Amino acid sequence: MDGLDKLLKPKSIAVIGASDSPNRAGNVVIRNLLSGSFHGPIMPVTPKYDAVAGVLAYPTIDSLPRVPDLAIVCTNAHRNVEIIRQLGEKGVKVAIVLAAGMANIVTDGQTEEQRMFDVARQFNMRLVGPNSMGLILPWINLNASFSPIAANKGNIAFISQSAAVCTTILDWAKNKNVGFSTFLSLGDACDINFAELLDNLCRDSKTEAILLYIDSVKDARRFMSAARAAARNRRILVVKSGRTQAGSAAAFLHTGSPAGLDAVYDAAIRRSGMLRVNNTHELFAAVETLAHSVPLRGERLAILTNGGGPAIMAVDALADRGGKLAQLSDETTSKLSAILPSCWSKANPIDIIGDADINRYEQAVKILLDSDDFDALLIMHSPSAIAAGNETAKRLVEVLNSHPRTRKFNILTNWAGEDEAIISRKIFTEAGYPAYRTPESAVSAFMHLVEYRRNQKQLMETPVSFGETKANPQHVHDVVNHLLAQGVTQLETHDVRPVLEAYGFTTLPTWIASDPAEAAHIANQIGYPVAVKLRSPDIPHKSEVHGVLLYLRTAEEVANGAQAILDRVSLEYPNARIDGLLVQRMAKRAGAQELRLSVHHDTTFGPVILLGEDAGDWDIHKNAAVGIPPLNMALARYMVINAIKTGKITQRNLPEKIDIPALCRLLVKTSQLIIDCPEIESFDIHPLLATGDEMTVIDASMTLRQFKGNRQQRLAIRPYPKELEETVALNNGERILLRPILPEDEPQHAEFIAKVSVEDLYKRFFSDVGEFNHEALANLTQIDYDREMAFVAVQHSTNNKGEPEESIVGVTRALSDPENIEAEFAILVRSDLKGVGLGSILMNKIIRYCREAGLQRITGMTMPSNRGMIMLAQKVGFEIDIQMEDGIVEMLLPLPSER
Repeated sequence: MDGLDKLLKPKSIAVIGASDSPNRAGNVVIRNLLSGSFHGPIMPVTPKYDAVAGVLAYPTIDSLPRVPDLAIVCTNAHRNVEIIRQLGEKGVKVAIVLAAGMANIVTDGQTEEQRMFDVARQFNMRLVGPNSMGLILPWINLNASFSPIAANKGNIAFISQSAAVCTTILDWAKNKNVGFSTFLSLGDACDINFAELLDNLCRDSKTEAILLYIDSVKDARRFMSAARAAARNRRILVVKSGRTQAGSAAAFLHTGSPAGLDAVYDAAIRRSGMLRVNNTHELFAAVETLAHSVPLRGERLAILTNGGGPAIMAVDALADRGGKLAQLSDETTSKLSAILPSCWSKANPIDIIGDADINRYEQAVKILLDSDDFDALLIMHSPSAIAAGNETAKRLVEVLNSHPRTRKFNILTNWAGEDEAIISRKIFTEAGYPAYRTPESAVSAFMHLVEYRRNQKQLMETPVSFGETKANPQHVHDVVNHLLAQGVTQLETHDVRPVLEAYGFTTLPTWIASDPAEAAHIANQIGYPVAVKLRSPDIPHKSEVHGVLLYLRTAEEVANGAQAILDRVSLEYPNARIDGLLVQRMAKRAGAQELRLSVHHDTTFGPVILLGEDAGDWDIHKNAAVGIPPLNMALARYMVINAIKTGKITQRNLPEKIDIPALCRLLVKTSQLIIDCPEIESFDIHPLLATGDEMTVIDASMTLRQFKGNRQQRLAIRPYPKELEETVALNNGERILLRPILPEDEPQHAEFIAKVSVEDLYKRFFSDVGEFNHEALANLTQIDYDREMAFVAVQHSTNNKGEPEESIVGVTRALSDPENIEAEFAILVRSDLKGVGLGSILMNKIIRYCREAGLQRITGMTMPSNRGMIMLAQKVGFEIDIQMEDGIVEMLLPLPSER
């Protein structure tokens, strides 16, 4: 990783601005470094002192006896540009800048932060900060921070943009004996950011979980790629500040970066397979769970309690979060009835009654652990004179530790109270079982595991294809370019209609009338009732002049209503341009639900899709579910289900409920439209009339803009690169399609692997792979096109019914590093299709792709027995290194730049 090794594994440290004054950051950092027992040299730099904290100091950066791996810059903000220049000249490759306020100091139109970054870039130097609290790496005894609290060794990495949140987390972790693998304060993140750290930490053997505190993200595309990759290997929790509009404004003042819509961040976090928690209280509960938890087995929660009231609170919290209460089997109920008073609840929650002693707790827990009725068990205890809290906790720890099935479940505990309960909770925590102070925090922590599992499932779900989207992008480009050439950027329903119909949207026929008389004539032709609407580019909100009239039933009503609209406009907006009147036949709204579908351009994540119910006071901050394109049917379904679950859409008691697959198809069409046409800045459909599986656009508006630049780079996630498809001929004359792999290819990919011989699979994967499960196949088919490419060779044929079908006969893939410097390639051909030139075609395809992607080299690895692969690699120019002792052959192909 570029520059990060010296940050996360430094062997020597220089402290610039070291001080002997106790209140200075340069003194706190030196003392923390010394108290942490860091094994490498620590070099204070200051012209004021001969030594700092007893360590020989150096007057200048140039006088340092060696080039430090890492520099901690503790000087005032106005000095830091020159300090970074001196460090760069010395050869230092990474520095942490502590000073705040550098974004507020402007010189010659540039902030000090930008000037510092520009200087660092000249020397290929990496920066953390400014406004950083520093870095703590407990596993190498490094505390290069000005935190008053150290961090214990552990398996959680914490990365934060807020120094204050860092100290809060450290204080809590110290109390709970929770440790960290890495603890880093990013500050304003002018250079090193979340994406690079996620790429690094997801490969760190000391890190099992990653916590992020985010104010804002600057590069959404890079962040999404890194998060999606890291979330497949590590559990990642996110606290995102700025959940409200006021909070977003405060976040902007804090980091200087636009925060964007909070609901979009929410969607991005879910889409990446991470888990968002709403505040530091939830974060503490989540950390408690992560530090002690086994992977979640399922979502069914059993609750064992000696108090009915707290258990009901837990059930309420579970229901509010969409959790599942486990159902007890007859067998388990019978066993519990044998040891509990007759008045026990005989259901979950399992109330063992307030007079329960330690033995009753022990017997009940053993019966539950012997059953398979639940996936997680919450053991609750209210203060009791009969079952003393500490003694009960100790006995249950013994029971849990000795029972052979304990590790099959997630065990959580809630010992209520303060004085004695604190000790009880510590007993559980030290034994490796998460302990919570309240029923709500225990359930919240459990639901974090559930929601995380759901997000992971979303990350791995195979989408369902509904066939080719009806789309005519060329027609849309012609329409849009014609309008832009005329200076038209604001489109109303009549103008939007041909764009939407080109992508298969169902719209209401619309006519334009130049005056009230023509409007009445059109209404007579199309039939009543009708709607009449004002067309004016200068009045975006027609309601301001009552510019929309509905359910007009006669020619007289139409003519009078249209004239009234024009009269109001001339009175209130005398200079407004009038482009006529729209006349539509009224749609049948009985039994239909009115939805709203919008495309919004987010400042951070680019175009996003918003879905909710149509309402006059629709607020995108509160009333919209968010989807990040590209969407397929699976992702669209998650968006719709989330909208229903969060109340953004209500499943009303109508004769025909909303057809979810039909709505998903509409969302996928919307996604494809905004991918194909970057000139669409935004558009809004309201209302969208949903009647069963019929989705009808009633009104729509659209904003256009001239677009220059990379059409796909504006999206937070790279869409399917259709431009890379090509048809090629095999040696036998058969033509096959080479195209990028799709998530929907999972079933075909499984069939393909089944037709590859065991020997060929062994050569490809270096082991006996057996049958690939869903997760393995999802990893192969659901790829991030920004970091990985896989081309499948698709053979077209007909089945015995005469229907066309496709089958995968070969695949080549290249997985690049995050810096896009080197890619590792692999090729696999169906065993019965060797000798027809397919391997050579796939090899040349992946080489061309890597060269066009700007990679510098391709590497690969095979076995000495795989002579066909070795000869093919030699033929196209690979350097071959046969390492017989290790039983591998390494292949390397440099890709010199064509510039």
